[in-house]
Amino acid sequence: MFEHIISSMIFLPIIAGLILLLTPVTKNGARAMALVVSVAVLILGLKLYTGFIGAGGMEFVENYVWFPSLGINYTLGVDGISLFILMAGTVLFPSIFLIFTTKSKGYYANLLIAQGAMAGAVCAGDLMLFYIFWEVMLLPIFFMIGLFGGEGKIAATLKITLYTIAGSLLMLAAIFYLGVAFHNQFGIWSFNIVNMAALKLHGTVAVLAFVGFMLAFAIKIPLFPFHTWLPDAYTEGPAAATFVLSAIMAKIGVYAVIRFVIPIFGAEFTRYALIMAYLGVIGMMYCGFAAIAQKDFKRMLAFSSASHMGIIALGLFCMNIQALTGSLFQIVAHATSTGALFLFAGILEERMQTRKIADLGGIAGRAPVFAMFFAIAMLASVGLPGTSGFIGEFLIILGAIKYNVAIGVLAGTSLIIGVCYMLWMFQRVFFEKSNERTEKFRDLSAAEVLAFLPILVLIIVMGIYPQPFIKKIEPAARIQINTILHNMQVADANALLQGTNLEK
Repeated sequence: MFEHIISSMIFLPIIAGLILLLTPVTKNGARAMALVVSVAVLILGLKLYTGFIGAGGMEFVENYVWFPSLGINYTLGVDGISLFILMAGTVLFPSIFLIFTTKSKGYYANLLIAQGAMAGAVCAGDLMLFYIFWEVMLLPIFFMIGLFGGEGKIAATLKITLYTIAGSLLMLAAIFYLGVAFHNQFGIWSFNIVNMAALKLHGTVAVLAFVGFMLAFAIKIPLFPFHTWLPDAYTEGPAAATFVLSAIMAKIGVYAVIRFVIPIFGAEFTRYALIMAYLGVIGMMYCGFAAIAQKDFKRMLAFSSASHMGIIALGLFCMNIQALTGSLFQIVAHATSTGALFLFAGILEERMQTRKIADLGGIAGRAPVFAMFFAIAMLASVGLPGTSGFIGEFLIILGAIKYNVAIGVLAGTSLIIGVCYMLWMFQRVFFEKSNERTEKFRDLSAAEVLAFLPILVLIIVMGIYPQPFIKKIEPAARIQINTILHNMQVADANALLQGTNLEK
């Protein structure tokens, strides 16, 4: 199993999920099986992490010819960019099965399939393989929202389905274009991501292909103004589906921009980076103000998550090592803090049968451990020094100011908005006068404490001692920045040559 460690991490949960769907297993048996499988994947992930060198290139590579006539291969690998998204999923998933103990077998089966498919999307080294996993990872989420969601689940499912299908079709068309372009330029078929970087793309069709990729990934992040599916899907979806969408799937959208758009569409990326950076800042501010107006705490967390994804996206478009390293670090920081907050929100909703902030209050007196754990995740979300959220946000703001002072100032100001609404919500829910509903709220059980403790320890460790994590990220980030700088030099040289030709 360790010889093909990535394949094992992908297909172990997918196969287990399919077995649960196809066999008459009780819900308790399904949960137990899902927990065992997720822990096994975690062990494999820790094995991969400790064996990861971090020299900047792909490691643990698996490559098998799949469709030789079309140049489509089963290629997997992990580098400093994909490592932490992969690890975020492996670390966070066991907590879902420890916390939510009363769901049906379909609930747990869909989560396992989503876990495996997301690992496949992050580790895929072939564009067609990536697209397959990209589509597969979305199917369980559609079913979870549609089958296990709240009162508005049908509308939320339709909205997220329409958005994602539109983005996926545009991306598929762009992938076909890249395959044909590679065949035309080199005489062979290939969809290998490394090979695609050698393409020389230009003209309107290249811009359209760039837009196709960017729209698909902007919807998934989501980047303003493609975020409108998010509040409904996050609010109406069951806690585990919201957790998966926010903590991991949104990060795969960011990862895909780094992995595909920057190396392949370097000229287009640098040309439109400033516009996309402003979209990131606008998204931060808009979603931050929208969060203040929410009376539903889960919907408020949804807008909060979208706002924080704006700053992660901003780090990509600033095109310097500080901002990109900060974005990659913040991917894990946001996954742990916001993921934990959505799980806490699920516990509140399940026990209180309400999502309204006004219906809650005084929970700190009834459940001090729950309140303390929630506070740690909340303070990390707003970037308190000493937590993981501070390091990533600091690096991104530093890189944003280096790239464009106005963008850096706006981004830094937007973070203050997040502090305001999160502290206001925390004060209302945990410290105001309790009522009949909250009088019965019970504290976390031993199993729930065990589920959250590793996440909270990781939040603090990453905030106090971030260097081991940055050390694994920085070499891969530097390679991407060098690619961007090279593309900028080529674009400047081409522009100068065109100007010279016009003068003649």
